Amino acid sequence: METAVPSGSVRVRFAPSPTGFLHIGGLRTALYNFLFARKHGGQFILRIEDTDQERYVPGAEEDIIASLQWAGLTYDEGPNVGGPCAPYRQSERKALYRQYAEQLVASGHAYYAFDTPEELEEMRQRLQKSGNPSPKYDAITRMSMRNSLTLPAQEVERLLAEGTPYVIRLKVPRRETIRFYDLIRGWVAFESAEIDDQVLLKSDGMPTYHLANVVDDHLMGITHVIRGEEWLSSTPKHVLLYQYLGWEMPQMAHLPLILSPKGGKLSKRSADALGIPVLVRQYRELGYEPAALVNYLAFLGWNPGTEQEVFTLEELIEAFSLDRVRPSGVQFSLDKLQWYNQQFIRRLSVEELARKALPYLEKHGIKAEEAYVQRVAALMQERITFVEELATFCRFFYEDPMSYEPQGVQKYWKPHTAELVRVYAERLEQLNDFNAETAEEALRTLAEERGMKAAEIIHPTRLAISGLSFGPSLFAMMDVIGKEACVRRLRRAAEVLG
Repeated sequence: METAVPSGSVRVRFAPSPTGFLHIGGLRTALYNFLFARKHGGQFILRIEDTDQERYVPGAEEDIIASLQWAGLTYDEGPNVGGPCAPYRQSERKALYRQYAEQLVASGHAYYAFDTPEELEEMRQRLQKSGNPSPKYDAITRMSMRNSLTLPAQEVERLLAEGTPYVIRLKVPRRETIRFYDLIRGWVAFESAEIDDQVLLKSDGMPTYHLANVVDDHLMGITHVIRGEEWLSSTPKHVLLYQYLGWEMPQMAHLPLILSPKGGKLSKRSADALGIPVLVRQYRELGYEPAALVNYLAFLGWNPGTEQEVFTLEELIEAFSLDRVRPSGVQFSLDKLQWYNQQFIRRLSVEELARKALPYLEKHGIKAEEAYVQRVAALMQERITFVEELATFCRFFYEDPMSYEPQGVQKYWKPHTAELVRVYAERLEQLNDFNAETAEEALRTLAEERGMKAAEIIHPTRLAISGLSFGPSLFAMMDVIGKEACVRRLRRAAEVLG
């Protein structure tokens, strides 16, 4: 069976394993593949590599698909959209792999290994006792094990005929330098003596990642393999497989690691300790704008070579190139990601921002007309980091404050303040035309009459109306909240705070 796609077009794939929900490193890998495909007018493929059935997590595949859709990374072929190379789940392609494993055995590049788990453990313990800290099944140890290289041909045939459990292992050469060119790192070399005889086909007939990955990339016509740095050490095994199967190898590009702000790889443990979410679904649930996360992840290893930082997905496609991806790791910054979120919120129209806020208002039990929410959004758009803050931080726009910020009260509420805000409430009540300008004029007139600074009334007024000592322009805020509510809140604060 050969590739079912025409040659010449760029074809890349994102091939996650459903052993967990999609993490941000996986989303960045998908993003770089997507951008590269779109930039070159090629195809972006989703392939689910579910050969590790023991670690399969129910719902993981659905999460991967939902996360890609949320991020706007549409794929041209995949398990739920089909395509010329279907099926796109490796568990549904099981029958394909054995023929290639057997082909490798027939050509002398792989072999049957009948070793039991007990025999493998005995080998590991023996090597460790002899001073080998990382024992492996390789060109040296294989000659003392039970496999088709050490057993007579008749014995091998008998074991196969009797259905004795076995695996098929790659026969890695003993002394050979394996080189390949990486589009990000340049020439990379590994010594074969450091590589184990990788299991290609497990005893249950399922392929390992290495065999299935190479076979599927070939059959799907993949031209460029863009994946994380953690797969770099696996590549020499793939080089050998391509060589032994007589196939042209795709171009390789291994992306830099995403590092913790404190250094080292951003593992789940280090991320949890720093309060950094690692799963894409967590960013969805926390209310991040998908465009902001995508924009930020694009810059985790790549830069456009210009001063521009905020990009739409279309602009990223136009600017992206692998030659501007650096090989060294890059630190993750939650602060920078939140800055990106602010930028994309500011790019929304007031109407769109208000519509996005409505579900959050409902979630927090707040009832408000969309037209009113638009007025709140217009005033607060430059001040919020998340849309949900239009419901949480901005609750005072919809409800009278039931408490007052203690630090603000201590700093701004003086013995004479209650009388001042009562008088100001009366002045506001008498206004025929209530708006930001007339509310400000009334306050400054009162301050001038009392021979005091306007701030002595402004700060306690803000406390009375919002319950906070900080926020948007006081008079613009009062304009949105309205005269009746402002007067009511001023009088209540005077009564409660005394």
